Amino acid sequence: MRFVCFLFLALCLQAAAGQTAPTASSANADELLSRGIAAQQRHDYKTAIEDYRKVLELRPGLVEARANLGAALADAGEFDAAIEEDTRALAASPSKIAVRMNLALAYYKKGDMDHARSEFEKVHAARPADMKTAVLLGYVYIKLNKDADAVAMLAPLEPGHESDMDFEYVLGYAMIQSGKDADGIPRMETVARSTLSADAYVIAGSARLHRREFHEARTDLDKALELSPSFPGASTMAGQARDALGDTDAALPAFQAALRQDPNDFTANLYLGTMRLKQRDFESARPLLELAVQLQPGASQARLQLAKLNGMTGRYDEAATTLEDLERSDPGWLEPHVELAAIYYKLHRPEDGQRERKIVEEIEARQQKEGPAK
Repeated sequence: MRFVCFLFLALCLQAAAGQTAPTASSANADELLSRGIAAQQRHDYKTAIEDYRKVLELRPGLVEARANLGAALADAGEFDAAIEEDTRALAASPSKIAVRMNLALAYYKKGDMDHARSEFEKVHAARPADMKTAVLLGYVYIKLNKDADAVAMLAPLEPGHESDMDFEYVLGYAMIQSGKDADGIPRMETVARSTLSADAYVIAGSARLHRREFHEARTDLDKALELSPSFPGASTMAGQARDALGDTDAALPAFQAALRQDPNDFTANLYLGTMRLKQRDFESARPLLELAVQLQPGASQARLQLAKLNGMTGRYDEAATTLEDLERSDPGWLEPHVELAAIYYKLHRPEDGQRERKIVEEIEARQQKEGPAK
């Protein structure tokens, strides 16, 4: 997202009361200030900084020059110096809200979200109807994992501003992150359609996927990929949505695209490896599943699929060891018991196999009694 930086730019100097003509130093300061403003407006921040500092050598108490210096330093990426100058300007003129906004932006650009929040809150209190300040404050809340606070602050401001896509983006995202995804997703999809934003489509599609709304998730994620084929994570999630809808033919190239982009994508390796296993393409499945387990050694589903592969390729002892460990970790998980029962018979351990079959029957009976998972 792009936000406008509010610069407190002085356009002129007023002569001191009762003074009939400027002194030489005052006239020189006026000229330097005008030159600094012109340089800043053409984005020549180095020159602007030099001119503003010369002005302050001549007139240390000139708040306009110090505020402009802070803004120029922030634009040049010198955030600590900008914060120092803005703080000094505010000490001299506490009511200058534009200077406080510059200070908040300097903290924001530096990545100091705690101080940015404090300053943006003061600006928002002084300008409660200013939408740009509200958007920035909302984004800071999100950065600080205070999504519910962002919603509480932004939602009352929404009436009349539904066409402000920066505002709707931040409100929609905060709603999704705070568990109000039913309200946030439509807003994010409106932003995506209005701005043709791959980012917004991915956020909406990810939320839809989490809600198991696979048709809608696929639509959003496919649109994201049309706009930005290499958007991080989009191909993986598009593959998941397609796979959940039973469209393996479409899911396969999505996961392959994800792995071309990031060979260490855990989810893409797991899904593609599982697909190859179902196709009995054991040679292709093994490196994918082994890498998935290497990337996330504690991932139960990846370990289960690799155990299945080992069982199907004669590595019965390896398969049994993994399945036994999965059983201990989650005794109520049906699949490891099913697989282990078959493996025990292949290892000529019929008593153990019979025990596992009995456990399978007990779990299935319990699941039938409890009904489908909600």
